[in-house]
Amino acid sequence: MGSSTRVRATATAAVTTSRNDTSDPQPSRLQIFSRVSLQVLQGIRPQNVEAPLNFFIANPLGRRKVIWLSSITITIGAILQASAYSVPHLIAGRIIAGVGTGLETSTLPMYQAELCEGRMRGRLVSAEVLFVGVGITVAYWFDFGMSFTSGSIAWRLPIAMQIVFAIFVFLLVFGLPESPRWLYTHDRAEEAIEVLCIVYDKPATDSLIVHETTQIKEVMELEESNGRFKWRNILKKDPVQTGRRVLLAWGVQFMNQAGGINLVVYYIPSVLVQNVGMTPQLAQILGGCINMMFMFGSILPTFFLDRMGRRKTMFWGCAGLGLSMMMISILLSFQGTSLAIPTASASVAFFFTYMFIFGASVNCVPWVYVPEILPLHARAQGTAIGTSSNWLWNFTIVMITPVIINRLQWKAYLIFMATNFAFIPLFYFFYPETSNKSLEDIDFLFVGGSSGLPYGSRKATSSTDSEKGEGVSDKDHGSATHVSTVLN
Repeated sequence: MGSSTRVRATATAAVTTSRNDTSDPQPSRLQIFSRVSLQVLQGIRPQNVEAPLNFFIANPLGRRKVIWLSSITITIGAILQASAYSVPHLIAGRIIAGVGTGLETSTLPMYQAELCEGRMRGRLVSAEVLFVGVGITVAYWFDFGMSFTSGSIAWRLPIAMQIVFAIFVFLLVFGLPESPRWLYTHDRAEEAIEVLCIVYDKPATDSLIVHETTQIKEVMELEESNGRFKWRNILKKDPVQTGRRVLLAWGVQFMNQAGGINLVVYYIPSVLVQNVGMTPQLAQILGGCINMMFMFGSILPTFFLDRMGRRKTMFWGCAGLGLSMMMISILLSFQGTSLAIPTASASVAFFFTYMFIFGASVNCVPWVYVPEILPLHARAQGTAIGTSSNWLWNFTIVMITPVIINRLQWKAYLIFMATNFAFIPLFYFFYPETSNKSLEDIDFLFVGGSSGLPYGSRKATSSTDSEKGEGVSDKDHGSATHVSTVLN
């Protein structure tokens, strides 16, 4: 179960008792405020704490230790929440667990990307997103079942379930190696080569291992050719366009949230009651089925993301999400007419298509794209910035959704239709393709001021060539020679 899932499960579980605490089938203003407040908490704490914290600890500690630290922090936060007997107690646990979740979500994709072959990176990193979908589905139905129980166990047990998965992740890391790229940056080349040999199951003399280590060293030399990178110079030009790439990372995570996903994930039962006219219990059941489409959609990238590429996946995904939102808006616009009931019922189908398409495209691409688009010297900090963008806009959408749904009704969906359609040209003109390239090849996309886009004048060697060891003749080829070869 993904770390994002544990965050969502906490907010969901803590409000399931509302049906048991009152005989009124309609939630009171206090209950509505409690629901929104919990969702605000889940959005605000990683955005405020995780990014600056990861700036300080990600590179000194290494990827594995940060994952350990995040698991411990989540466990402490979950224990505090599950044992809470006051609101401040619950909030303290929520914030602590949020810090851990923020650390985990900004470290895991980066760690996976640094261990994967270029031709398999999209498939393997998006597997984490698939398990987030599985976790959302399990958490939703578990919480739904617990809502029929009485007493505080209805919310304490779902929250406590976070502990099981945090401990499971903590134990799994013992059997995993450290990132070879992190080891290289800390002058532990022998350990890095040993890790690469384990990952690729090849001897150190194999052409693939030699080529990979040569590229890593070349990129390190290239990135430091103007001296060590300092964050106060992020908007200044450097050999690999670090500032531009950090902005790309921030922007792609904005796309992940600004298309309206949390309108569906958090509010779909309320939307089905308020906009479609369903009974609360039927809305809860259909809401769970709609969230399951997220899980089913997330299966596709594990097979096709590397084959289709990041750009095409975002193009068709944003188009599909925009069309789904447009159809929902059109079908709900008949409220107050004789067609209101059949059209509102028909709109439910497009909530299903929206969640399936999102899981198969716009959900997975940003988490894969952010760690691979960033240069090695800024990958930890840049990934933290990208992740903070995701949580910032998560918080924003959670806050504005109840307001715009209440005030704009069917017109609210047009906002998300517009954002999804707008992302297509944005991704086309600013985001280069990164699939089937090693992380070092992606660095060379940006050398010399290149945009890295398909209509640009420069390109990187493909990961397929890298794996064969083509284009590298041994130690005689230094950094400058290799960069020249790539740019020609």
